[in-house]
Amino acid sequence: MYGYDFAVAAGAVLAGAIASIAGFGIGSLLTPLLAVRVDAKLAVAAVSIPHVVGTALRFWLVRGHVDRRIFIWFGVTSATGGLLGALLHNYASSRGLAIVFGSLLLFVGVSELTGFMSRVRFGRRAAWVAGAVSGVFGGMVGNQGGIRSAALLAFDSDKQSFVATATAVGLIVDGARLPIYIAAEGARLLELWPVIALATAGVDRPWAARARRTPRSVGRNTSGSPRPRRAT
Repeated sequence: MYGYDFAVAAGAVLAGAIASIAGFGIGSLLTPLLAVRVDAKLAVAAVSIPHVVGTALRFWLVRGHVDRRIFIWFGVTSATGGLLGALLHNYASSRGLAIVFGSLLLFVGVSELTGFMSRVRFGRRAAWVAGAVSGVFGGMVGNQGGIRSAALLAFDSDKQSFVATATAVGLIVDGARLPIYIAAEGARLLELWPVIALATAGVDRPWAARARRTPRSVGRNTSGSPRPRRAT
């Protein structure tokens, strides 16, 4: 068991480090790792706890750059999708969730290798739908970043605003799905609490180190005023 605990802790630190740079990776790395010992349904629910903590820490670092207008409207559709996805998670079989999760990982991997998602451009209306779809997948299996990012590109934000708004939307989806997971899987999550605590502590370490290096002035601009676009 100690070997597995070490693997979870090391995987969590690695996932947190990747997420601190790329903005994703916690669910993609930790869910398969936990699924070695528990079923996919419980693994998704368990990973949502370190995922929401890591996302919250990242949001704290970039909070001043959130585009409030996009966040409010896009966040509502994504959170609605997250609620629906979490409800579907409760009714789906572990095998079905594993297939969905694996398919999404494969899609994201192929998309990154081929550059497919970087070429996708949604219109504004389609972006709202894509936001809801990303929320559904986030609620079901905790994997949503690729679709969400492609949808947010429709709003032509600058880089800082894009990253901050995507993080804020991810956080609100986590907030929508986590209570449903706890209500449905609370007893089993309690049995798994040592592993969840290890994973959460591991995910937090890269973010905590980054926070200590971040000047206090970062994130204080919360006026929501338009920011200059990057030069092209």
